[in-house]
Amino acid sequence: MSKRLGPAGRMTAAAVLVTGLLAAAPGGAAAGGATATAACKVEPGSVTAAGDHTHRVITAGSPPTVQEKPRYTNLFPEGLPRLSTVFFNDPDVPGLGGAYAGHVVIGSGLYDSTYFLTESGEVDRTQAHNFRVGGGWGDATFLETSYPHDTNPWALVNHYALRSNGTLTRWDSKGGFGWTNPQSAPGFSAVKTMALISQTATYDTFLATTRGGALYTIRLPLTSPMKPVVKMVRSSTWQAFDALIAEKCGQYGTLLLGIDKDTRSGYLYAIGHANGPTTVIQGLGKVPATFADPTYFRHTAEPGTAPLLFGE
Repeated sequence: MSKRLGPAGRMTAAAVLVTGLLAAAPGGAAAGGATATAACKVEPGSVTAAGDHTHRVITAGSPPTVQEKPRYTNLFPEGLPRLSTVFFNDPDVPGLGGAYAGHVVIGSGLYDSTYFLTESGEVDRTQAHNFRVGGGWGDATFLETSYPHDTNPWALVNHYALRSNGTLTRWDSKGGFGWTNPQSAPGFSAVKTMALISQTATYDTFLATTRGGALYTIRLPLTSPMKPVVKMVRSSTWQAFDALIAEKCGQYGTLLLGIDKDTRSGYLYAIGHANGPTTVIQGLGKVPATFADPTYFRHTAEPGTAPLLFGE
């Protein structure tokens, strides 16, 4: 899409993305003359210092609105979880109230985390497990999982991690088991945090902030060796965010939540289809909630049912 649209066309696309979500936002007013069929939403979760899971639904608007979902307690050792991938929810488990699954770094170990709910909506403590995948994760600074475009979403899963030395690595997990075929690329030591914004049959893309305040896209082709394609989106002002949570908004856009842990604040943005510095970004305002937890991640539906991200 971005290759066919000039600047005016991209502005129109962004207006369609955000119109109907807000009347005005910091940095400018929404354009008129277009409609949005439904407000976009993003669902951040967190691991609290006490080891609980939280879940919120944030809806774009003026101002954004927040719905608090049930909190599930005592899932992890207190104070030890450092990183989390996306957690997906399977609501249709026979005889139970649903299941959640993802990966978590606890201390220096990587764990496959799964828990089930009873029909009354409580955690089934007999089926809440953190299975150790491996050690040596004490220097990891970012962790994420992507379920790519496939008729069988379990046929191939892509796991990503960033280390403190700036090495970005992807592993394959075929059939949902094992972390194999590691592909690494150096040179990302300036990255502060990232969020997955695209999942296609040929690449995954992350939106990344740097400690110096720049905003980049990092496209990772699903080839071997992995050769990242990096584009600057903005050169400054993004350094405050310690965590990013992204969700699809419209056909080509992204709804982005930026979390500043120092001020315990969250800010919402509508982002057009990413195309370097010409990418349109619309500030939707401060989220009326407190973000005080150490670890944040994205909640989504079960692979195969959740819409694939396509922000770049």
